[in-house]
Amino acid sequence: MSNIRHAFEKGKAFIPFITCVDPDLETTYRCVVEAERNGADLIELGIPFSDPTAEGPVIQEANERALKGGVTTEKVFDLVRRLRETVHIPMVFMTYANVVYSYGAEKFIRTCSEIGMDGLILPDVPFEEKEEFLPLCRKYGLDLISMIAPTSEDRIAMIAREATGFLYIVSSLGVTGVRSEITTDLSSIVRVVRENTDIPCAIGFGISTPEQAEKMAKLSDGAIVGSAIIRIIKDNKGSAPEKVGEYVREMKAGVLR
Repeated sequence: MSNIRHAFEKGKAFIPFITCVDPDLETTYRCVVEAERNGADLIELGIPFSDPTAEGPVIQEANERALKGGVTTEKVFDLVRRLRETVHIPMVFMTYANVVYSYGAEKFIRTCSEIGMDGLILPDVPFEEKEEFLPLCRKYGLDLISMIAPTSEDRIAMIAREATGFLYIVSSLGVTGVRSEITTDLSSIVRVVRENTDIPCAIGFGISTPEQAEKMAKLSDGAIVGSAIIRIIKDNKGSAPEKVGEYVREMKAGVLR
């Protein structure tokens, strides 16, 4: 059974996204520890990439800061090794195919498994091209997590049937980022998912307030938040981990309402 399932066993899940090594390794380490301590059920760790096509300006800038700060895939792996000494909730990487290719796909996925990662999200790999990575993920016991967008339409059932870990439902067209209002008909997407799989689904892109998180969790099995957390880290320098912890606690309370 997928370890990721455990994230959804205590009711609705709150899933924060954190860009690794923005602004430095120690801040990322402490933010992840505080997120778990304050109720995060699963953590998405972003491995920075120079052209993060799915990301809005907030996460793009975080990628740039991390790359300027000398982040490497090896440093991220070392960070996870350290995190796994104290952090026990499921963790997944979100990155881009080029990062995996440049490291060597088999070596990358094998290392993910060895250091205790549970899954991999590659937003630039379409469902139809996942066979490049899926056999390796199966070989090493890693869930390759699929994304469903509002444009997926007649592909939703097919993606859901083959999903592993959890399904990442994209709330809105376009890139990641805070939105004041989410207008996509998400309930019909979730309905098709539920008809085709019992794997949990969580909604991300544009969520920033406890009220939005509550609304998304009522529709699905959880809420994913990235840009709002990256902004907290950028704006609070030395106190970022504590501020992230406070925010996670508020958002977790929102998904459980």
